[in-house]
Amino acid sequence: MRILHIDMDAFFASVEELRRPEFIGKPVVIGGNGDPIKRGVVSTASYEARKFGVHSAMPLRTAHKLCPDAVFLPVDYEEYSRMSEKIKDILREFTTIIEEAGIDEAFLDISEIDTSSEEIAKEIKKRIKDETRLTCSIGIAPNKLLAKIASDMQKPNGLTVITKGDIESRIWPLPVRKIWGVGPKTEACLKDMGIRTIGELASLPLDKLTERFGESSGDYLYNASRGVDESPLITHREPKSSGRETTFEKDVDDLQVITETLAELTSEVVDDIKEEGYKCRTVTVKVRFSDFETHTKAKTLYKPTDSLKKLRKTAFECLKGFEFKKKVRLIGVRVSKLEKVGNGN
Repeated sequence: MRILHIDMDAFFASVEELRRPEFIGKPVVIGGNGDPIKRGVVSTASYEARKFGVHSAMPLRTAHKLCPDAVFLPVDYEEYSRMSEKIKDILREFTTIIEEAGIDEAFLDISEIDTSSEEIAKEIKKRIKDETRLTCSIGIAPNKLLAKIASDMQKPNGLTVITKGDIESRIWPLPVRKIWGVGPKTEACLKDMGIRTIGELASLPLDKLTERFGESSGDYLYNASRGVDESPLITHREPKSSGRETTFEKDVDDLQVITETLAELTSEVVDDIKEEGYKCRTVTVKVRFSDFETHTKAKTLYKPTDSLKKLRKTAFECLKGFEFKKKVRLIGVRVSKLEKVGNGN
């Protein structure tokens, strides 16, 4: 197999720099409503901002402390989605075997194309640059796991080829966090075992990994550390759920405000599933209190529905199950057990 992983460089920040060229070369942070002294998290940061330690999912206030001179901008998903679709349209001209891994990344299977992998990658980079003025980094490898690692190796605007023969020399020296799916908790567990690099992980026997992480995760770590990944490209993914949530600017204890916000979020979720042609059976309401304690309440209906009236009523019934002894920081609603309209329902 020949897999390409395309990853746009600091996508949100780069799109903003297109609209405001005066920000090019400056540290730019995208997140929340763009006000660093209010609640919100970093969605992305330009490479200039990353030099100060700013990274995605970091609270905006922390980012502001690290880089007070940064330009802080609100998230504009509508514009980012428009640009993302433009890029994905370019990719579809090369192959129909595409897995959209996110708004700013995708996997392409180019195994059946006669042209060399590097020529295809260079042409994709050129087309994206010519038509959007944005840059991307591309990883080329025999599978998705290695292609994703490769695309991150020479950012920004990189092109990296990894073969099976490169695993020992180029993959094993990398930190374990470079493995797709290894987060802070797994990294900490591995560190406790004296494992910091992918090569050190590859030295562990399978039974030791399954004993520590369970059969499924242990097996994944064992294979991933050896560059083994047989997962196919998922060219169409049925959604499992759809949801919306919002963090209040200030913690609230007014039940009317909470209820009205929940009603609005439910309406947005219903619009989302109707647009995609789904009905749902389960409604889950999430409440995060001022001390970050988070609880959920769910209710499953007898039949799938896309009725706003029914789903809003169900959300309100879930809300009644909470005790509001503390102020509320966040409210959210999610619908699941989705079924496509017309599937005999």
